[in-house]
Amino acid sequence: MSFMDDELNITYITLSGYVEVNKYRYVYFLITFTIYILIICFNSTIVYLIVIHKNLHEPMYIFIGALLLNCVLYSTTIYPKLLIDFISEKQIISYSACIFQFFIVYFIGSSEFLLLSAMAYDRYVSICKPLQYPTIMTKNTIVVFLVLGWLIPACHIAVPAIVSAKTKLCNFTLKGILCNNSIYRLQCVRSSFITTYGVIALLDLAIFPMLFIIFTYTRILLISYRSCKEVRKKAAETCLPHLLVLISFSFLSAYDISVARVESNFSKTARLIMTLQTVLYHPLFNPLIYGLKMKEISKQLKRLFCPDKII
Repeated sequence: MSFMDDELNITYITLSGYVEVNKYRYVYFLITFTIYILIICFNSTIVYLIVIHKNLHEPMYIFIGALLLNCVLYSTTIYPKLLIDFISEKQIISYSACIFQFFIVYFIGSSEFLLLSAMAYDRYVSICKPLQYPTIMTKNTIVVFLVLGWLIPACHIAVPAIVSAKTKLCNFTLKGILCNNSIYRLQCVRSSFITTYGVIALLDLAIFPMLFIIFTYTRILLISYRSCKEVRKKAAETCLPHLLVLISFSFLSAYDISVARVESNFSKTARLIMTLQTVLYHPLFNPLIYGLKMKEISKQLKRLFCPDKII
């Protein structure tokens, strides 16, 4: 379905990735709504605890709070639109809204890698250079890391978003339920600039940060192995949750890039299930990992929900 305009070229496109939405619309709606509420509650609760408790006003917890805020923004960009689509007769989206969703999805995804890099550096300084930690990880340093963690991805992703917004479209049907890299298949001509720029952005926003994280945690592992039991315990307690989040997010990112960039023969059902995994697991996985595995956050959660059991 499309609505043509001589000046704007196209206004609406169809999202064709839904499977038997007319038959299961209310089941889809109920499950998605429940998941969205859980995501908002889980992430917001931990952010709230980080804000109100002074013992959590440390760089590591501030970066965790930033990651969880990203999860809320990411989910709020996707889930309300999914809910509307489930109860609508036609699953359509304006092309401008599609571009905005594309921007937020990849802005948040890229920001995730940069914030995880900042957390890796924080853990490296804390474990490997503990005496220098207070002078290196100052409030100004944290602010700079946070600003760069959001500003660099925003500037990077704005370029393909603006170029795509001005590109002529020939295909009006998107094979998916959200606007990701698949929007390039709507365009009449595959832009060589977008392809080249995409590779550069992938290196800058994902590959290089990931290599830095791997290098940093390898250094931490080697130094911890040579150190006392207390240092090894501290490294395991604080680094393991970050590594679990990194591994989870890396697999989901690799799937998104491969499916969107490579012509695949996945069935519509398989594509829907795999896409839902990318928008479900990570926003739920982050707060659960940090809430259960981070000792101080876990302690505050127990105090919040089970005050009678805390002596």
